[in-house]
Amino acid sequence: MLDALTIAVAVTALALAAWCGHAAYRDQPTKDWHFIGIAVVSVLALAQLVVGIVQLARGEEPSESVAIFLAYLIGAALAVPAAGFLSLGERTRWGSATVAAGAVVLAVLEVRLHDIWGG
Repeated sequence: MLDALTIAVAVTALALAAWCGHAAYRDQPTKDWHFIGIAVVSVLALAQLVVGIVQLARGEEPSESVAIFLAYLIGAALAVPAAGFLSLGERTRWGSATVAAGAVVLAVLEVRLHDIWGG
C-alpha cells in the first residue's frame, strides 16, 4: 500500500472527526460544509480502494489474508459515507456525532490496513 495515501486518509478522517465533534459539542447538526469534508475523505478512501485492488491485481500480496485485506478496504471506503448518510436522517447534534464516530472508525481502519499489508 502507499503509506502516504494511508496517512492522508487517516489524518483527514481525524480532522473531520474533530470538526464534526466540535459541531456536536456546540449542539449543531451536520451542515453543507461538513458534507464537503465527508466527500473529500470519501474520495481519498475510494482512491485507496482502487490502489489496493490494483496492487493485488499486479500480484502483490498482504502479509495476512487477501480476503481480510479486501474486507478492510471496502469497510474503510464505506465508513464515512454511511455515517454521512445516517446523519441526514438525524438533523440534531447526534448527526454530527455520528459523522465524527464514523471518521474515527475510518482512522482506526487505516491503522489496521497498514498492519495487514505488512507495515
